[in-house]
Amino acid sequence: MVVLFWFLVVIIFYTYFGYPLLILIMSLFVAKKISQADIEPNVTFLITAYNEEKSIKGKIEDTLRLNYPKEKLEILVASDASSDNTDNIVAEFQDKRVRLFRVEGRVGKTEAQNQAVKIAKGEIIIFSDATTKYEKSAIRNIVRNYADLRVGAVSGRYKYFDTGQTQIGTGTIAFWDYENFIKARQTRIRTITGCCGCIYSLRKSLYVGLPKDIISDLVEPLKILEQGYRIIFEPDALAYETTCQKSDEEFKMRLRVISRGMRGLLYMKQLINPFKYGLISFQLISHKILRWLIPLFLTDLYITNIFLVHKNIFYLSFFLLQSIFYLLALIGLLIDYFPKKIKVFSLPLYFCVVNIASIVALVKILMKKKDITWETVRQ
Repeated sequence: MVVLFWFLVVIIFYTYFGYPLLILIMSLFVAKKISQADIEPNVTFLITAYNEEKSIKGKIEDTLRLNYPKEKLEILVASDASSDNTDNIVAEFQDKRVRLFRVEGRVGKTEAQNQAVKIAKGEIIIFSDATTKYEKSAIRNIVRNYADLRVGAVSGRYKYFDTGQTQIGTGTIAFWDYENFIKARQTRIRTITGCCGCIYSLRKSLYVGLPKDIISDLVEPLKILEQGYRIIFEPDALAYETTCQKSDEEFKMRLRVISRGMRGLLYMKQLINPFKYGLISFQLISHKILRWLIPLFLTDLYITNIFLVHKNIFYLSFFLLQSIFYLLALIGLLIDYFPKKIKVFSLPLYFCVVNIASIVALVKILMKKKDITWETVRQ
């Protein structure tokens, strides 16, 4: 029991703290620089949408105002068989840069992207959602990295806003600050292994069509890595997004993303071979697989700790600390619908929501359940 306890402590500590610390140290000694230049390739700004009548007009207007040459920018809206007024709103734009591409049959986000990329005119494709707002120079900050011919894809940076000052929103912001730190260190060493779904880009010539049940912002970059190119995190390419306001909304979104991510990594399982893909394999195991397995480790740690509480004061204290943490998460859930935010509950609540989503996603994978289409979550 003691050996199992300490093994679980070490693996959990490594996943959340040891791996980020390790890549931080590595990045101090390894610096694979990127050759940036102020280039202006033809860009297709691809917005994948389903029933976004409330957001799509503002999104297109914001995109038209971005700092990039008019003659070099195409805005392509891939509507996944929207049943509301989304298509009509897009069609009303008189600007020739705006094009509507309707995909029939409710095929899901990945397949809609597959079909839209085929008709895209740009050399560089930037993928976005209908609700994400971009900083004015985001496109320029993305494409400057393509001056380096070793770069196959570029991911931007999320900057989340919690408009309702909620428990779950505070946790989301802290989580993405943590993720962005890791991506910045990975880029310095060599490459990241996944992109931010609302702001990522790639060379059209490298795009590979994916099965419709696969999450594109993880697997498409992995396909590009497989071709021998780097994936870069560009911190100055900012995308602004509001957080989910309730824990059940965040849970549903995390469940969809994690389950499709697991399925995507199974699809690209050859990259987990450390003898062939070294650093990439190390990153995927440390940053993806272990993260998804954390709820199993946490459950085993709690149960193991119960059997050790009688041993000495350390094990008793450790058990009490775990129990208090989960109690804070439970209280955070119970007060989730109250208007006042209490920070002490935010991180425990978000941590538990994400890990419960991981375990449910794992069950769905084992039961071979697939999510292809998606629903918008809007206030």
